[in-house]
Amino acid sequence: MIAAYGVANMLQSVAAARTSVHHTFDPQLLVRLASHRTYLLGLGCQVLGFVLAFLARRDLPLFLVQASVAAGLGVTALLGVLVLKWTLPLAEIALLILLLGGITALVLSAQPAHSRPLGTAGVVGLAVTVAVLAVLGFFAVRLHGALGSVALGSLAGIAFSAAAIAARPLAMAESTGEFFADPLLYLLVAHSIVGQLLLGLAMQRGSTTAAVAAMDAAGAVPAAIVGLLLLGDRIHPGREWLAAVGFVVTLGAVIAMTRYAEPQHHHQTAQPSSGHRAERAHLHPAAR
Repeated sequence: MIAAYGVANMLQSVAAARTSVHHTFDPQLLVRLASHRTYLLGLGCQVLGFVLAFLARRDLPLFLVQASVAAGLGVTALLGVLVLKWTLPLAEIALLILLLGGITALVLSAQPAHSRPLGTAGVVGLAVTVAVLAVLGFFAVRLHGALGSVALGSLAGIAFSAAAIAARPLAMAESTGEFFADPLLYLLVAHSIVGQLLLGLAMQRGSTTAAVAAMDAAGAVPAAIVGLLLLGDRIHPGREWLAAVGFVVTLGAVIAMTRYAEPQHHHQTAQPSSGHRAERAHLHPAAR
């Protein structure tokens, strides 16, 4: 899953940088992105990562799976260096090492367990959330530069987090009929589409690194909390401190990359100004 999301991040970032900027909350952006073979290949990798993540959520707590999704950023960075000849500063290399350490701590602390049902209130809450995110996205799309990247990326993260929450109990379906009859399936799809649109818009606003770091942070925390409080996620007794340290280190490393990341390619619409660096896209996106 981590590898699949890492490849998807890189390919979708390249495609987003080659697509003219959208200034409205318009699903047509996804159609325009789909005209790029690079984006479609990245989307295929993302779908693979999504399927693997869905299967992982059947037994693994959301705090581990969602943090692992964020770790796809490390794979993206390494692929960028090997394939696209990106240059990583020493600080970012150190952050990648921290990222690996954080994921290792989460793996050691997580205790596999099946999910509890979400309940009617939870289903209604997810339905309301998708509508609220769409409204907020309508206004956030008017923001530009790094602020727009962070705002839209954060909303995308919440949408993907809601999709992950829906996926955890949905993965427990025992038959095909039960799977397709569950309203969680359709809420998962709705949140994923809204999240993908928000992420595409965020990647066009300036820093893709800022967009994805905001998305990962906003996406991992709510899912982890809901998983532990409502869905029966478990931590090995006595290793709660290890889970907390691993979670904080993983997300901290991802967020810190917005401080040290080097811009890697210009957006085709960017115009450099004298004495200032033009807004540029960096590493990744990703959907969860």
